[in-house]
Amino acid sequence: MKKRERAKRKDNIIFLPGLEKRLTDKGLESLQNKRYQEAITLLEEAKEHDPENSDILIGLVLAYFEAGAYIKARELANEMLLKGIGDYFHMVDLYLTILIQLHEYQEIVSTIEALFDEKEIPPERHDHFLTILQFSRRMADSDSHQEPIEDPEPKEDTNPKELKLSSLKNINEQMLAISSLAEKNIRPYMDEIKEYLTSDSGHPFLKTMLLSLLKEQEYDKKIMVKKFSEDQNVVPTELPDIQSQPRMKEIEYLLEKRLENSDPYLFENIKGMVERIFFISYPFEFTPEETEAWAGAFHLLVLDYLGMDSDLSDISNEYEITPEKIEQALVKIGELEEISYPNI
Repeated sequence: MKKRERAKRKDNIIFLPGLEKRLTDKGLESLQNKRYQEAITLLEEAKEHDPENSDILIGLVLAYFEAGAYIKARELANEMLLKGIGDYFHMVDLYLTILIQLHEYQEIVSTIEALFDEKEIPPERHDHFLTILQFSRRMADSDSHQEPIEDPEPKEDTNPKELKLSSLKNINEQMLAISSLAEKNIRPYMDEIKEYLTSDSGHPFLKTMLLSLLKEQEYDKKIMVKKFSEDQNVVPTELPDIQSQPRMKEIEYLLEKRLENSDPYLFENIKGMVERIFFISYPFEFTPEETEAWAGAFHLLVLDYLGMDSDLSDISNEYEITPEKIEQALVKIGELEEISYPNI
């Protein structure tokens, strides 16, 4: 006969047998149904009872991630890597995805370089990490003297002037193909790049990657970019750097004045979302034009994501902008938030 599971005791509180499993199941169900704050509450409680359960912790990382709590997601994923909880390379991929959200490209570079140094990368994943490393180095503006990781068995490119993006149905394969251009002259691929930039099926994140590479390689001819059913003609050399878009910096300045000293954790979470949205939308700008409306909308949205008290009228007064303008910005942010970053 199976022994009855004994109740657990913690801080003089008795927990019924199987409580953590019920919390985990309900938390993962909430996560699957996109009730992220509810999932966080349940999985955090489950973690209290079983702090090294990989199912609980991975679910909690994903819930933080989807709720926009990128700092918490990064910290927990990093803790899991250090403790060796969960499948190692699955956790590395998840950690890198979070770092991309936070635009922490130097940390991506350091993480992948450590993997190469320790010779822990399986041969079949070598190119995967190498291309991410090359692109992240560019985005981090690495020093020119930094030596690249050498590929011990370089593969010949049988058709160096084709990316074949249209034939790659998987968005991760498209990302790796585009990332590989970081070490090449991009000009021989321009016909295919122009086609991708104007295609309805091209992912906005990947279009931003292409524009960044074109700017870096000083491509100075006019090209068309299509995102969100809008067209725009741009000259890559005339575009602002992704990390220093004028409106984005103005929004961050308003948020910094109000929050950096009083609530630095909230400020870092909002800043992460601002940078995510502006990366996806680059180089497009949307109405309303008022910077205060966008700062207020981002502030309100992250308060809501983190389960903190939020009130539209209070935010409206704080940023001295009408609630209607904030709501207009909220609608657009919501539309852009539906466009997720590709999982690595």
